[in-house]
Amino acid sequence: MDILLHPESGVQKIVAMLFAILLFVVVVAVVLFITNLPKRMPSWGVALLFLLPSVALICFGLIYPSVVTFKNSFYGRDGTQGVGWANYIQIFTNPDFLRVLLNTVLWTILVPLVSTLVGLVYAVLVDRTRYEKFAKMLIFLPMAISMVGASIIWKFVYDQRVGLLSAVYVWVAKLFGHTVTAPQWLMNAPLNTFLLIFVMIWIEAGYAMTVLSTAIKGIPEDLVEASRLDGLNGWQQFIYLTIPMIRPSIVVVITTVAMAGLKSFDIVRTMTAGNYDTSVIANEFYTQSFQNQNTGLGAALAVLMFIIVIPVVVFNIFQLRKSQDVR
Repeated sequence: MDILLHPESGVQKIVAMLFAILLFVVVVAVVLFITNLPKRMPSWGVALLFLLPSVALICFGLIYPSVVTFKNSFYGRDGTQGVGWANYIQIFTNPDFLRVLLNTVLWTILVPLVSTLVGLVYAVLVDRTRYEKFAKMLIFLPMAISMVGASIIWKFVYDQRVGLLSAVYVWVAKLFGHTVTAPQWLMNAPLNTFLLIFVMIWIEAGYAMTVLSTAIKGIPEDLVEASRLDGLNGWQQFIYLTIPMIRPSIVVVITTVAMAGLKSFDIVRTMTAGNYDTSVIANEFYTQSFQNQNTGLGAALAVLMFIIVIPVVVFNIFQLRKSQDVR
C-alpha cells in the first residue's frame, strides 16, 4: 500500500499509475453493472450513481487538500507547531514578499489587458483580408509551444552575449555613435519582470485573437451594412458597433488570461527561478514548500493565491453564462 501512496522509483510510479487506471475501470464497471440490475431504477438513482465517483474524486483530490492546506497555513516550518496568523503577517510585512505581491499584481493586470488589446487589434486588422489564415497562424503559433519551451526561446533572445535583444541594443547605440555593452537583461529589476511578462503576452495574444476574431465574425452582416448606410467610417464602426457586440467575449478573454497570469509559474521558474526580484506567488509557493521546506509559509501563499483567484473565476462564470444567453 505504501508503494501506491508514496511511489519513489520509476517502476513503483508505473505500478501506481496502472493501479489508478485499473481502479477507475473497476469503478465505472461497477456503476454500469448496478444501474443495469433493476429494470425500473428511477432516473435520479442512475444520475446519483454516475455522480458518486466524480463527487468522491472532487472530495479526495480538491476539497480535502484545500482544507489541509488551509490548516497548515497556521503552522510553522515543520507543520507541528501552531503559529497563528504569523505566516500571513510575514507575507504582508516582509519587503521581499511585498515585492512578490507587487509582481503578481503586475502579471495579473498587464498580461490580460495587453494580450486582449493586441489580439483584438490583430483580429480586426486581418479580418476578411487576403492572407487572413496565414496571418492568424503566425500569431497563434506560440500557443502550440509549451510555457517552458517559450521561456527557453526567449531566454536566448534576452541573452547578453548572443541574444537578439542585445544585438539590436548595440546596433541602435552604434547608429548614434556610442559603443556600449548590452546589459544583463534578466538581472536588472524591474525591467526583468516586464521582459518576463512580455513572454506571457506573446503566448496569450494568439488565444485572445482567436476568440475575438470568432466573435467579430458573428456580428450580423445586416448590422454592419446598416452602419455603413448611416455613414459610419471604419473607426466609428469599431467603437460603436464591434466593441459593444463582442463585449462579453472581451470580458471572458480578459478574465481567462488574468487567471493564467495569476498562476504564472513556468516562465518565471525557467527564466530566472524567481531571482533578481522577479518572483510571483506561484513561484514563491514552490520555493518555500519544496526548496526551503517551510510548509506553513508555502501553504499560506497557496491559500492567498486561492482567495485571489476565486472572485475572478466567479466573474468569469457569470460572463460565460451571459455570452451563452446572447447566443
